[in-house]
Amino acid sequence: MKNRIEAIRKEKGIRQEEFAKAMAVSRQTISSLENGRYNPSIMLAYKIAKYFDMTIEDVFIFDEEDVYC
Repeated sequence: MKNRIEAIRKEKGIRQEEFAKAMAVSRQTISSLENGRYNPSIMLAYKIAKYFDMTIEDVFIFDEEDVYC
């Protein structure tokens, strides 16, 4: 799943460290999220979207090819 976290965070002038603290995760977790190496739990995805005052769909790009049937 792709996301727009890095672009949104930079647009708002928020450092990774600051964002990580607000999300109660490590800076490495934020880096992994931004680089697509980690998919967040639904709770963390919701928390991220709420922090940016956006919907989950505004932050995360769901690709149906990522779904394994």
